[in-house]
Amino acid sequence: MQRSSGRRTAPAVAAVLVVAALVVGCRPVTVTGAGSPDGKDTRHAPTTPAPPPLGRHAPPTAARHTTPPRPHRTVHRAPRVRRPLMAAGARGAQVRELQARLAQLGLFDRSPTGYYAAMTAASVRAFQQRQGLPRTGAVQPTAWRALRSRTRRPSHTELYPPTTRPVGAPDQRCMTGRVICISKRSNTLTWRVDGRIVSAMDVRFGSQYTPTREGTFTLTFKSRHHVSTLYHTAMPYAMFFSGGQAVHYSADFAARGYRGASHGCVNVRDKTKIAALFDTVKKGTKVVVFH
Repeated sequence: MQRSSGRRTAPAVAAVLVVAALVVGCRPVTVTGAGSPDGKDTRHAPTTPAPPPLGRHAPPTAARHTTPPRPHRTVHRAPRVRRPLMAAGARGAQVRELQARLAQLGLFDRSPTGYYAAMTAASVRAFQQRQGLPRTGAVQPTAWRALRSRTRRPSHTELYPPTTRPVGAPDQRCMTGRVICISKRSNTLTWRVDGRIVSAMDVRFGSQYTPTREGTFTLTFKSRHHVSTLYHTAMPYAMFFSGGQAVHYSADFAARGYRGASHGCVNVRDKTKIAALFDTVKKGTKVVVFH
């Protein structure tokens, strides 16, 4: 039996070093037979697999799975749309000023109401067309600046005119006592005390199929928050004078003007004035409707 020598051979030393490297998790490095990185008989740990042989008999290779580059995407953001200063449905002092300024240019032929509806939108579109602006019917800052630069600040009378129409000559039945005097010719209502006008307001009447009756009447009863049982429409500050016909405030009249008509009642579009008249008159007050 031969005794083994205590000196280890070069291959054995190399194997020990590789095993040690794997144990500690290090990357394999180049080693030599003498254990020195500069000696002869250098062996290199493989890092890159050899390319497959070329030719028709080359063995098949596993397909490489590569992620294709993502195409560049351009994010197109919609332009920010500025909210208009005023549009349909708005109400208040600024709307009243808008209407008064449009009236100065002959584009709004009604009394300012402070309510932005179809008539106001049509007038705004006419102004926008005149200025070469988009005809949206809503007031953007550009249109508002253009309108203000071409008009003057409205006076109190322009903002709150007594009526939009001349009152006209009264009927003789309106010249004595306390009378609600209603003229179909001038489309006005005047509240008179012994012939003197205390207040005046614009009114409209029923259509040809539901005409407002003419004659001398008296108020039969008042209803502040009345709703029509026949047409189911609101009739605030209703003052009845002939059956179901009454003088009352009309939101439709305030919004659409004379493009509409009532079902026989006398519509008033100035809510403040009709409210004051409602609080003043009493049951039995004389009402005169004439042409």
